[in-house]
Amino acid sequence: MNEIFPRTSLEQWRVLMAIVEHGGYAQAAEALHRSQSSVSYAVARLQESLGVALLEPEGRRMKLTAVGDALLRDARPLIDAALRLEGRARALDQGWEPEVTLAVDALFPTRLLLKALAEFAGSCAQTRVQVHEVVMSGADEALYAGKVELAVVRRVPQGFIGDWLMDVELVAVAAPGHVLFELGRDLTLADLVMHNQVVLRDSGERNPRDDGWLGAERRWTLGNAQTAIEVVEAGLGFAWLPIDRVESQLADGRLLRLPLKCGQTRKGDLSLVYADPEHTGMAVKALADCLRAVAARP
Repeated sequence: MNEIFPRTSLEQWRVLMAIVEHGGYAQAAEALHRSQSSVSYAVARLQESLGVALLEPEGRRMKLTAVGDALLRDARPLIDAALRLEGRARALDQGWEPEVTLAVDALFPTRLLLKALAEFAGSCAQTRVQVHEVVMSGADEALYAGKVELAVVRRVPQGFIGDWLMDVELVAVAAPGHVLFELGRDLTLADLVMHNQVVLRDSGERNPRDDGWLGAERRWTLGNAQTAIEVVEAGLGFAWLPIDRVESQLADGRLLRLPLKCGQTRKGDLSLVYADPEHTGMAVKALADCLRAVAARP
């Protein structure tokens, strides 16, 4: 009986996926650290082997044909499975993974992250750690794209299972000289409408979402939590900020709580999510244990 081997390779499908994700051959080549000619050749061979057109131009970008879209959907699980298999082989061979990738939402207290990493370094000194700092759906995208093995998220994305990690309190604050304090009374949300609100931008690009009260007519949207705190501290707006990140500013008067009748504080819960709970390496489990331990301490 003759053995039948596939005429296409997972590498070719991965190149096609990169072209679609990044919008063209040159962008895919840069993302994959390959030459543009090798990217073009891989897709040309793939289309030749299949006998169908997979891509077509749309302005300056390349998009999938209807056939290409259907076939790539079928190929994605195979690529993901192959990547997981390779990762599993490396973990089994080395015992401890050489590297762990973690996505952490901006709500997670920095002091706890530093403690967790310090404890992890004490037990897994040979394992490198890559930390992706994200906001809201940025963690979802990191999990879906296979960029991280572990994530601290605000909302467990569809298709994954997470364990509650901790609650985080956010408090409405502004600088002492902000005009809102000149009203000299308890504030309502209506008082905030005409003033500048500072918010964090969702770091996800595919399906960004909003969070919390966004009723102000004017809004400054920033991508970094520390920058947002400094903008508020400079008197340029008000915001709901994680209390853990502004404790020192509240203690020394650089920031004050807004005297809202309701909604002065709100809570957000954080969950811990494994990208692949059935094939998790020892180092990933160790880092998860460290995160749980520091979150559980008073």
